[in-house]
Amino acid sequence: MIVVTGAAGFIGSCLVNKLNNKGIKDIILVDDFSHPEKAGNLEHKAFLEKVERDAFFPWFKEHAANIDFVLHIGARTDTTEFDKSIFDRLNLNYSKQLWDLCAAFKVPLVYASSAATYGLGEFGYKDDESLIPSLKPLNAYGESKNDFDIWALQQTICPPSWYGLKFFNVYGPNEYHKNRMASVIFHAHRQIKESGKVKLFRSHRPDFEDGKQLRDFIYVKDLADVIFFLMHHQGDSGIYNLGTGKARSFVDLATATFKAMDTPVNIEFVDTPADIRDKYQYFTEADMGKLRGIGYTFPFYSLEDGIEEYVREYLAWGKYC
Repeated sequence: MIVVTGAAGFIGSCLVNKLNNKGIKDIILVDDFSHPEKAGNLEHKAFLEKVERDAFFPWFKEHAANIDFVLHIGARTDTTEFDKSIFDRLNLNYSKQLWDLCAAFKVPLVYASSAATYGLGEFGYKDDESLIPSLKPLNAYGESKNDFDIWALQQTICPPSWYGLKFFNVYGPNEYHKNRMASVIFHAHRQIKESGKVKLFRSHRPDFEDGKQLRDFIYVKDLADVIFFLMHHQGDSGIYNLGTGKARSFVDLATATFKAMDTPVNIEFVDTPADIRDKYQYFTEADMGKLRGIGYTFPFYSLEDGIEEYVREYLAWGKYC
């Protein structure tokens, strides 16, 4: 059996879809299933059982002999949430308990870290594990992810293989429920449909032009491909970046979205909200040498190709993957 936590969410449900497409149906879905807005993410998915997040650890102990792999994608991901206790409970301590179970029962583990751990990029964006204790995340979410990375690296009793993946800016189908935290592509598509234009954040730094802030945007299907690769990879446990390795501007993103919608480009710049302005990353770019170095050779979607597929095959129809 394959366990997927956060299975009703954006990335988790796309990962379940990837497994189904590979003929894997003996999947255990773990999540808080009390949110009806996520129901569409699991329609037509094949799986064995749903297990509520708070009932999962007793379930794990009872069924450990039959668990082949755990994909721990579930987390509280709201970067505008400032209550550290929420992140301690759902991201840090929950992950520690799951790690200990995987170690005790010898179950391989993939877990979701985040590029939010890099903060303003003072130490660059290389997944050098010796730098992780020095990183300075900009929000409680990033701190919770970095705290767990630090803790994981300190452990002497580990799952037989384990991989922490620093997700960069992920976009793609099944993020309809994410509201403010959905990708910029999702919001751009909605804005273009409603008004024929896209609003982007104005730059509040002299070294960046408006809309030329740079991020490493990665299509969710590339994420699922990497995780599937790691499920079949032996050894090389550790923490890895997961982006495309190429930073692109928000203007590039908006332009590609207009093109995918066959609509003339019309961009308006607005002030970055005050509550996130001093915590806003102006540049992220994953150094992908480490993952490539263990044998991952598949190409990533270009920003234009990923947006075109996402818009034309999913957003235009309200379709799920």
